[in-house]
Amino acid sequence: MSAKVTGIRGMSDILPDETPLWQYVEGILRNVAQSYGYREFRVPVVERSELFKRSIGEVTDIVEKEMYTFEDRNGESLTLRPEGTAGIVRAAISNGLLHNQKQKLWYTGPMFRYEKPQKGRYRQFHQFDVEVFGYEGPDIDAELILMSARIWQRLGIDAVQLQLNSLGTPESRAAYRDQLVEYFSAHKASLDEENLQRLGKNPMRLLDSKLPEMQSVIAGAPQLTECLDQESSDHFAELQSLLTEAGISFVVNPRLVRGLDYYSRTVFEWVTDQLGAQGAVCAGGRYDGLVEQLGGRATPAIGWAMGLERLIELVRIAETPLPDPGPDVYLVAVGDAAGRKALLLAEELRAAAGGLSVEVNAGGGSFKSQFKRADKSGARLAVILGEEELAAGQAGLKDLRGGADQRTVAWNELTSAIAQSLQAQ
Repeated sequence: MSAKVTGIRGMSDILPDETPLWQYVEGILRNVAQSYGYREFRVPVVERSELFKRSIGEVTDIVEKEMYTFEDRNGESLTLRPEGTAGIVRAAISNGLLHNQKQKLWYTGPMFRYEKPQKGRYRQFHQFDVEVFGYEGPDIDAELILMSARIWQRLGIDAVQLQLNSLGTPESRAAYRDQLVEYFSAHKASLDEENLQRLGKNPMRLLDSKLPEMQSVIAGAPQLTECLDQESSDHFAELQSLLTEAGISFVVNPRLVRGLDYYSRTVFEWVTDQLGAQGAVCAGGRYDGLVEQLGGRATPAIGWAMGLERLIELVRIAETPLPDPGPDVYLVAVGDAAGRKALLLAEELRAAAGGLSVEVNAGGGSFKSQFKRADKSGARLAVILGEEELAAGQAGLKDLRGGADQRTVAWNELTSAIAQSLQAQ
């Protein structure tokens, strides 16, 4: 026997029993985004490595440690996307979507990071993202947060908290950077080797440190809000006012800086205590300088991303009731002639009933075994064909989920009888 080929660590299979939940959640996400006027955008999962180095920042864990990077046959360095925003910006510039235009977009798909696999963190993971281009004011920041809050409501999730901060302009961040360097340089004895490197390259990342011995030092660090320029301060104040008027609770977290270099002004995270250490389930913010940084015209932009694996786990924890994923009808047929007729009858039902879901028994079997399959499928009704029904031009109709008695229906009346039975359930 040949050796078994195994899957890749940190890249999970999503099994047929799990996909109905995924489909349900993805359907809610698409529906909510489209209800706000956002349109779908699809981009490749592979980009030039340069794109992520220029956008995310070379001195980040993602670029330094986590990217899946390889050379193609032409010797060009390519990377499986570790996040979605950079690719969307690249695609929007490449396709001329930003010149004198405003865009509201959503997309979804797999991302890839070489991390230590653990609950809520995988090497292939899935995100649902929204991105907006061309809007400067805090009203669009508020809209994006309201959209995410509506998703929680639609999915029955309430164990989340919104955290907000403002990173200001590049100039105010530079002033803050100088303050951090001065502060942490006075506490070098508390820094490990990795954080000493961050001090010289990207001191704001020190605020992300999860090391227990760093927390008291971080607590005493200067706060970015002390360096905010007036325009950013006004923008942040107006955003808070809009959210308060809309009834959205939030906490201002001055240590929230996000892990990517392209953020400016508004940053936010929805966090939960239901998933252990991986607490963020939705995060984003403004990246007003990224379009110009990647070769486009200066364009204000903002977006957020939701990790679907974490979102799916929250839906499970919340025990949100889901629609029945089974077919509407399971067609039970005993005998070769009945089996052939069942295939044709199922096609007629699908065509006439406008989207009716019909599963036909395959592989033969007794009435008893076929009814077991029908029940296991989750079907709401069974349509029954045997020799007697075939000869009479009739079918049995049985309610599998209720108490209604089985009845006999002529083939030409079957569609309306099924519709009535489904409506009555």
